[in-house]
Amino acid sequence: MKRTILMFAVTVVGAGVTGFSSCASADTVVKIGAAGPLTGSSAQSGKDDERGVQLAINELNARKLVIGGQPVKFQLVSVDDQGDPKVGVNVAQKLVDGGVAAVIGHYNSGVSIPAARIYNDAHVVMITGASSNPELTRLGFPYVYRLATNDNVMGQRMADYSVNVLKLKRAAVVDDRTAYGTGVADVFVKTAEKNGMTVVAREYSTDKTTDFKGILTHIKATNPQVVFYGGYYAQAALLARQMVDLGINAVLVGGDGICSPEFSKLSNNVLDNKMFCAQGGAPLDSLPDGKRFRSRFKSMFGADVDTYAPSFYAATLVVADAMQKANSTSPEVYSKVMREQSFSSMLGPVKFDGQGDWVDAPVTVYKLSGGTLTPVGAK
Repeated sequence: MKRTILMFAVTVVGAGVTGFSSCASADTVVKIGAAGPLTGSSAQSGKDDERGVQLAINELNARKLVIGGQPVKFQLVSVDDQGDPKVGVNVAQKLVDGGVAAVIGHYNSGVSIPAARIYNDAHVVMITGASSNPELTRLGFPYVYRLATNDNVMGQRMADYSVNVLKLKRAAVVDDRTAYGTGVADVFVKTAEKNGMTVVAREYSTDKTTDFKGILTHIKATNPQVVFYGGYYAQAALLARQMVDLGINAVLVGGDGICSPEFSKLSNNVLDNKMFCAQGGAPLDSLPDGKRFRSRFKSMFGADVDTYAPSFYAATLVVADAMQKANSTSPEVYSKVMREQSFSSMLGPVKFDGQGDWVDAPVTVYKLSGGTLTPVGAK
């Protein structure tokens, strides 16, 4: 599908879509979509990701790039997918219809997977800095990329850590039945059992569950040493509080979905020194440009970095770098460069494999200590 990226901004009316304007520009306007949950239980993460994209766009525009012989201006088009697959498909179509050259998102795997087909069919690059379910890249879509660590790595890492570092032998597992939660929990179970751990309970909730006491009552009877939660931080915080209420003396572990500073706030920090999680990437402050990024982010938005803003920032810059190398803002041209070449980024070297996954994506284990997520192991 041939598409013209040289355009004036147009007004698009549609629920949940912002960032289109009616003002004309002498520059080539390159629209970059940011897709994630701006409302609902994961809104903090969605807003954090959006800010990462906005910061990158501001920096790109300050550089006054020329691509294909034309000065370009990048424009953010942000959509709220509400963390809902059906809404995600609808806003994905709106982004495509609005003429975006790339989409940085989505956050939730369960949204990214169905939305990916919309982008791929329209020949629009989609790159997520968070969605970790391996199924996303198994779809084999040439326009879909992941600048994040997948569930196979994170679930395995937390199982290994629980057995070999924490020396725990009995695990209960809960997942929220989302594509992300089930995927990371399945990998944890498989690896834990392979490592000699006994999975004493496997329970299920939803991504909207607020009362875990029935599930936890069953779990308490199995006397676990560790509870693995496959899901997101808002529900994990409620789970933690109710674990303590019921007198369950166990460590809580999980993947990147629970690895947010918001977990400590929402849980009243009841599991301080007893919560561990895995997150893709190296610790921000260990990166050469990490502290400067944190400072710029706080200065621009008056907010601290949450979790994946650095990944969404880096993904935006990788897309722009590919456009420069290809000397084209057409996804059909620059996507080939993304598949074939390597890129430098704040996160480190970036190379995508044949499925669009980040080659040798790093992962870090964090411990909740003093109300702060502190890195305790990187790989």
